[in-house]
Amino acid sequence: MSAMIDLEKLDDLARRLSSLVPPSLREGREELQENFKSVLQTGLSKLDLVTREEFEVQRAVLLRTREKLDELERTVADLEAQRDTPAPRH
Repeated sequence: MSAMIDLEKLDDLARRLSSLVPPSLREGREELQENFKSVLQTGLSKLDLVTREEFEVQRAVLLRTREKLDELERTVADLEAQRDTPAPRH
């Protein structure tokens, strides 16, 4: 993955997870939150993710490829129609 994981979102998720911990275990809440954050960061870094920017670049490439393919299909259909139409005799 070429871009860093959004730490703000990771912090928020770790906070939300630590808020789910039963009250009897909340004494070490900050430590638990840091542990959640560390585990999440490690797990996410192992995934083969792409950044939004990389996704958008590939989406644009795919769109241009689709447009070119559509154009080529029309050209082939036109050429096949010309081939199948008998030429006028003079």
